[in-house]
Order: sequence, then C-alpha cells, then structure tokens
Amino acid sequence: MNWFLLALNKYADFSGRARRSEYWYFFLFYLLIYVGLIILSKMLGTVGLILTLLFLLAMIVPSLAVGVRRLHDTDRSGWWLLISLVPLIGAIIMIVFAVQDSQPGENRFGSNPKEADQAAD
Repeated sequence: MNWFLLALNKYADFSGRARRSEYWYFFLFYLLIYVGLIILSKMLGTVGLILTLLFLLAMIVPSLAVGVRRLHDTDRSGWWLLISLVPLIGAIIMIVFAVQDSQPGENRFGSNPKEADQAAD
C-alpha cells in the first residue's frame, strides 16, 4: 500500500524514475480499488457508477505519471506510453517494458532509485 500512496504523492511528477515495485504495486491497488468500486456500483446502481467514474477520472494523471517514470527507469522516453494505444500488441510491448529491470546506475532521467534505497539501508 505504501507504493500506491507514494505514487499518489507524486501525483503529476513525470520526471525521475520509478522502480518495478512502485509501478506494479500501484497497478495492483488501482485494480483492487476499481474492482471493489465495480462491485459497489452493481449494488448501489447510479451512485456506485458515479463513484467509479470519479475514481477513474482522478487516477488518469497518477497512472500516466507512474507509467512514464517506469519507462524512464528502463531508459526509455515517456512517449513510449503511447504504444499502448495500439490494440493488443501495444499492451504486450508495455508489459515487456514494465517487467524489465532498472537500468543500473544513472541514466538521462536521474539516478537509479533501487541503488538509492540500498545505499540508505
């Protein structure tokens, strides 16, 4: 849950890098909350649907930001996120990019967050 909150704290921060764990935990909690809201919308009807739509609207910017930072961690431009608009193939390519390990050391987008966390320990 901390990774989800960390991504929300960096609401519109498209600079820097995001570790795999930050990206995937954000995606996991996003999905869990979304499924919970879908179930709630089935029980509450219109009110639940409005809550679901508000959640989706509020999460557009944070999800784009964490996706761009994840691409930066693999030394790719955030513009690669647009490939996900290509049906099926784009989603597969984005999954491959998201599961790749961080580029070691510093790259053009900043220092490796994984190495920074290990140095702090």
